[in-house]
Amino acid sequence: MQPKNTVCLWFDKDAEAAATFYAQTFPDSAVGAVHRAPGDYPAGKQGDVLTVEFTVAGIPCVGLNGGAAFKHSEAFSFQIATDDQAETDRLWNAIVGNGGQESECGWCKDRWGLSWQITPRVLLEGFADPDPAVAKRVFEAMMTMKKIDVAAIEAARRGG
Repeated sequence: MQPKNTVCLWFDKDAEAAATFYAQTFPDSAVGAVHRAPGDYPAGKQGDVLTVEFTVAGIPCVGLNGGAAFKHSEAFSFQIATDDQAETDRLWNAIVGNGGQESECGWCKDRWGLSWQITPRVLLEGFADPDPAVAKRVFEAMMTMKKIDVAAIEAARRGG
């Protein structure tokens, strides 16, 4: 059944490669149908991959090979909650190590320019702590990081 809402992501020409990478990297992710252009279009020729249906961590998406007219920006990102440092490291390293780029505060970009927030649950719990002093310590610790260090966040929560 077609979902009511699907995230459409614009790619230059690599939607299928991106979808395959996401399916191999993130749990509950898969590549679905690949649709080829029925005719020539501004960014491609008849028979080229036009769209790719896929899911990322359970979120239905479609990748559109629309050409170089539009680029991804940090205004859109996938936020992936992780359970521990090992999962955080695995996902971060997969994105950055596959031609991606580190950013700040748990953000990174993949090789196609799509932004990801690899966010340990302990960080989210720290932000939501009812004690504003705890939330502030967690926030201040995060502001010094690229990839999130779970042990450092836990220490900030404890006041260390």
